[in-house]
Amino acid sequence: MDATPDWYVYILSCADGSYYVGVAQDVERRVHVHNAGRGSVHTARRRPVRLAYAERCGAKSAARRRENEIKGWRREKKQALIRKGTLG
Repeated sequence: MDATPDWYVYILSCADGSYYVGVAQDVERRVHVHNAGRGSVHTARRRPVRLAYAERCGAKSAARRRENEIKGWRREKKQALIRKGTLG
């Protein structure tokens, strides 16, 4: 069994209504980092943030590819993904 934790792509909903897309191995911890103002410039200025969506991708490279794909989407398509539900 592989001991390396899976990577996830996640979407945060920011206080101003914007979305932030990122990758992490421990999404819950990463959300705490964002809410502490240390996650990114975007989220530091738009706190508090909440986890809106997470998707297991396996390898880091797969998570990055999915992150880039989602970042290229219009807001409506991101919202549709979020409505589908959080995956684990």
